Amino acid sequence: MPAQPFALAPVSEAVTRDIRVEVLSRYSAENSGPGEWVFEYIIRITNLGHETVQLVTRHWIITDALERTREVKGPGVVGKQPVLAPGESFQYSSWCPLKTPTGMMHGTYQMATADGSTFDIEIAPFALKAPYMKQ
Repeated sequence: MPAQPFALAPVSEAVTRDIRVEVLSRYSAENSGPGEWVFEYIIRITNLGHETVQLVTRHWIITDALERTREVKGPGVVGKQPVLAPGESFQYSSWCPLKTPTGMMHGTYQMATADGSTFDIEIAPFALKAPYMKQ
């Protein structure tokens, strides 16, 4: 595990091979219920390099406050496999349910270049934190 959730901020940024991944997460009270905390995260991926790339797959590692971990792997993000020319960005939002009021996420995206070669880019760890609520 890269860091303890309480030590992380609900934002992160990483640059791998000239691709920047920025994340902002927030607790979604309107989608949460008893025993389930739902978090929304917004991600912006920006191509800072000189070659066009395509996001092919995602790999998330999600850890709750009890250190239970689950992995999510699949093609693209939100049903898309965006192509980013130099200077372009792609932004999307998604969500993550947890069985605890805090946790963390991190992972990778697999990117492909025009010649078909692939490489992974980092999604730096970020916190999932619900505000404290009196019972």
